[in-house]
Amino acid sequence: MIDDPAAADKKHWYHIDVHPWVFFTSGGLILLFVLLTLVFHNYVDNFFSRLQTLIATYAGWFFVWTMNIILVYVVSLLLERFGTIRLGGAEAVPEYSTIGWFSMLFSAGMGIGLLFYGVAEPMFHFVASPLVEPGTAEAARVSMDLTFLHWGLHPWAVYAIVGLSLAFFSFNKGLPLSIRSVFYPLIGERIYGPIGNIIDIMATVATLFGVATSLGLGVQQVNAGLNHLFGIPQSIGVQVTLIALITAVATWSVVRGIDAGIKLLSQLNIVFAAGLMIFVLLLGPTLFIMKALLENIGFYLQNLPQLATWNETYEATDWQQGWTVFYWGWWISWSPFVGMFIARVSYGRTIAEFIKGVLFVPTMITFIWITVFGNSAINIEMFGAGDIARAVQENIPVSLFKLLEHYPLGTLSSLLAILVVTTFFVTSSDSGSLVIDIITAGGNPEPPVIQRLFWAILEGVVAAVLLLGGGLVALQTAAISTGLPFSLVLLGMCFALHKGLAEYKEGQTFEIFTGDAKTVERRARLTEKLPTYGRRRFW
Repeated sequence: MIDDPAAADKKHWYHIDVHPWVFFTSGGLILLFVLLTLVFHNYVDNFFSRLQTLIATYAGWFFVWTMNIILVYVVSLLLERFGTIRLGGAEAVPEYSTIGWFSMLFSAGMGIGLLFYGVAEPMFHFVASPLVEPGTAEAARVSMDLTFLHWGLHPWAVYAIVGLSLAFFSFNKGLPLSIRSVFYPLIGERIYGPIGNIIDIMATVATLFGVATSLGLGVQQVNAGLNHLFGIPQSIGVQVTLIALITAVATWSVVRGIDAGIKLLSQLNIVFAAGLMIFVLLLGPTLFIMKALLENIGFYLQNLPQLATWNETYEATDWQQGWTVFYWGWWISWSPFVGMFIARVSYGRTIAEFIKGVLFVPTMITFIWITVFGNSAINIEMFGAGDIARAVQENIPVSLFKLLEHYPLGTLSSLLAILVVTTFFVTSSDSGSLVIDIITAGGNPEPPVIQRLFWAILEGVVAAVLLLGGGLVALQTAAISTGLPFSLVLLGMCFALHKGLAEYKEGQTFEIFTGDAKTVERRARLTEKLPTYGRRRFW
């Protein structure tokens, strides 16, 4: 026992606590990718383009099927008999108020991506619609419909299935807080062996590349804002420098700890983002936005079955490769990260509360954000100066700043936008590194700080390497190539969760396995680190 606080802090810093197979294999694979990309820099751009085309062409349909199956299953849980099951047991009490819980759910899923695409995507679909004549009123409606498809119920359903699975098997079944635990009903004690290791390795790699994709998009937007305001050139060199600087801030957040670092920055995120949205709403075409919100939601609900199952079968086009398939791969890559966060803050909620809260409330807030920014840009394009669409086609990251140009205090609001993107960059890096570290530490909810520093720095390195290796195409390829294998994990997760819920409802319990010494040792290592839920804040 260590009585000296200074000695305890030193042990916390230098003590390494990892699951060796998961940590070193995942780290090795990622570092190998970094090395190969740097060595073969002249060839990777073409490689990423070919790989993205190959996956989107031959596996795009599988992404579409996966996302729809997950959405249908999550909604069906509301009609099942499992809705009254409480995460943590019948006596569990929620740690957070309902409003606080909703705020954290939105904070988890709303990040750099909405800032990057909130203006750009509706505008891009408006002038290059795959379904109707571009530039028309119908194109404006369809552009919002397609954007809602990519940011609506489907991604939140993926987050919900991961979050619910982790929460149920950890809180109710007492298994480690790790992706492998979800598969206990299917493979039993083998989750502690090679199969479980592979599942966690896939989750680790998918999460890191999903977060790195967001970091790459974020730094491109910061660079575009600095160029727009101060003339700083948009280049890979500047973007890599920005990644290094912002990653340094993220490491500061890691050192500061959860409460003093990420908690503070997360609260600032919400305040700054809400301030920016209210600014655009009140000083923009407010009436047009309010009317558009209702119409956008109505068209989305009417056309959801058709758009969600559209596969370009009869059009023989490749529009989905750069949009829908990319988004589905991106959300799947992000799902272990966001799902674990949602699981931890949802202790004490019933399954019905969980699904309604995770699926519908954040989706509605997301729709409001997209309508405020997207329809403001469409209003300017249709009835005003009409210069945003051209800027988006030339340079997607600058779209938000071109919109703010049309408002009073444009320089000040652009600086606020840069600040929002930067704080989201930092919290995404810090949060992502914590989740990856938990997985690679065998489910330990409080891994040593030094390990989180390693993952935070590695996320920045991967984001920089992806930009060096092909920019936006490389980022999109990273998302869909890591999301593809993990989509198989998600489909298995649906089946495992259903089996686990059915057994729990019927009063069945997992049997204690008393097999060979090696398996018992693996189980002991993973289960001894279970957190004490309901006592302290995880995030």
